[in-house]
Amino acid sequence: MGKFGLFGKFTVKEGERGTLVDILLEAAESMENLDECEIYLVSTSEGEPNTVYVYEVWSNEDAHQASLTLEVTQTLIQRAKPIITGMERINTLIARGGKGISSDSY
Repeated sequence: MGKFGLFGKFTVKEGERGTLVDILLEAAESMENLDECEIYLVSTSEGEPNTVYVYEVWSNEDAHQASLTLEVTQTLIQRAKPIITGMERINTLIARGGKGISSDSY
């Protein structure tokens, strides 16, 4: 069975993309000590100045859900809420393997 992957899109208020990127990079840093989180990638697109994308890979969906209850995560969510104007779960994925994913993900 593969791992739980999630590809999401955040839309922010005009001029706030950098702020959200900083917050999400703090989230990524807080995930460094969670073995269940294999990838937490924050990206932007040149053509979308008010959008931030996040790609995550977790050992399973329960681990992802548990991360949302952590105090550090809740604090970062509260900081981000005022600048977020939209959120979209582009897709939920089953990560089968590849560079950056542990070999037991197949």
